Amino acid sequence: MAIVTSSRKEATMNEVAKQIGQRIQELRKEAGMTQTQLAEKCGMAQPNIARIEAGTYATSIDVLSRIAEALGKRIELV
Repeated sequence: MAIVTSSRKEATMNEVAKQIGQRIQELRKEAGMTQTQLAEKCGMAQPNIARIEAGTYATSIDVLSRIAEALGKRIELV
Protein backbone atom coordinates (compact mmCIF):
# COMPACT_ATOMS: atom_id res chain seq x y z
CA MET A 1 0.00 0.00 0.00
CA ALA A 2 1.45 3.33 -1.04
CA ILE A 3 1.09 6.35 1.15
CA VAL A 4 0.75 9.66 -0.65
CA THR A 5 2.04 12.68 1.17
CA SER A 6 -0.03 15.82 1.08
CA SER A 7 2.48 17.59 -1.17
CA ARG A 8 2.37 14.76 -3.74
CA LYS A 9 -1.41 14.59 -3.54
CA GLU A 10 -1.55 18.36 -4.09
CA ALA A 11 0.79 18.08 -7.08
CA THR A 12 -1.41 15.35 -8.54
CA MET A 13 -4.55 17.44 -8.07
CA ASN A 14 -2.83 20.39 -9.75
CA GLU A 15 -1.88 18.17 -12.69
CA VAL A 16 -5.47 16.94 -13.03
CA ALA A 17 -6.83 20.49 -12.84
CA LYS A 18 -4.43 21.55 -15.62
CA GLN A 19 -5.40 18.58 -17.82
CA ILE A 20 -9.10 19.30 -17.33
CA GLY A 21 -8.55 22.98 -18.08
CA GLN A 22 -6.60 22.22 -21.24
CA ARG A 23 -9.32 19.88 -22.48
CA ILE A 24 -12.05 22.45 -21.78
CA GLN A 25 -10.05 25.05 -23.69
CA GLU A 26 -9.62 22.66 -26.65
CA LEU A 27 -13.33 21.87 -26.75
CA ARG A 28 -14.31 25.53 -26.41
CA LYS A 29 -12.06 26.51 -29.31
CA GLU A 30 -13.35 23.60 -31.43
CA ALA A 31 -16.86 24.92 -30.77
CA GLY A 32 -15.75 28.37 -31.94
CA MET A 33 -16.63 29.95 -28.61
CA THR A 34 -14.89 32.64 -26.60
CA GLN A 35 -14.44 32.34 -22.86
CA THR A 36 -17.13 35.00 -22.46
CA GLN A 37 -19.60 33.06 -24.59
CA LEU A 38 -18.93 29.84 -22.68
CA ALA A 39 -19.27 31.65 -19.36
CA GLU A 40 -22.63 33.11 -20.39
CA LYS A 41 -23.93 29.69 -21.45
CA CYS A 42 -22.82 28.26 -18.09
CA GLY A 43 -24.10 31.12 -15.96
CA MET A 44 -20.59 31.90 -14.79
CA ALA A 45 -18.19 34.83 -14.94
CA GLN A 46 -15.52 34.82 -17.67
CA PRO A 47 -12.62 35.07 -15.18
CA ASN A 48 -13.76 31.76 -13.67
CA ILE A 49 -13.57 30.07 -17.08
CA ALA A 50 -10.09 31.56 -17.54
CA ARG A 51 -8.95 30.15 -14.16
CA ILE A 52 -10.42 26.73 -14.95
CA GLU A 53 -8.69 26.63 -18.33
CA ALA A 54 -5.40 27.73 -16.74
CA GLY A 55 -5.68 24.90 -14.22
CA THR A 56 -5.53 27.26 -11.26
CA TYR A 57 -9.08 26.57 -10.11
CA ALA A 58 -10.32 23.11 -9.16
CA THR A 59 -13.97 22.84 -10.15
CA SER A 60 -16.83 20.84 -8.75
CA ILE A 61 -18.60 18.16 -10.75
CA ASP A 62 -21.60 20.51 -10.95
CA VAL A 63 -19.52 23.18 -12.70
CA LEU A 64 -17.93 20.60 -15.01
CA SER A 65 -21.39 19.33 -15.87
CA ARG A 66 -22.59 22.84 -16.78
CA ILE A 67 -19.50 23.40 -18.94
CA ALA A 68 -19.93 20.04 -20.68
CA GLU A 69 -23.59 20.77 -21.40
CA ALA A 70 -22.73 24.21 -22.79
CA LEU A 71 -20.18 22.55 -25.09
CA GLY A 72 -22.61 19.82 -26.14
CA LYS A 73 -20.53 17.13 -24.43
CA ARG A 74 -21.03 14.51 -21.74
CA ILE A 75 -18.86 13.71 -18.76
CA GLU A 76 -17.85 10.07 -18.74
CA LEU A 77 -16.41 8.50 -15.64
CA VAL A 78 -13.87 5.75 -15.97
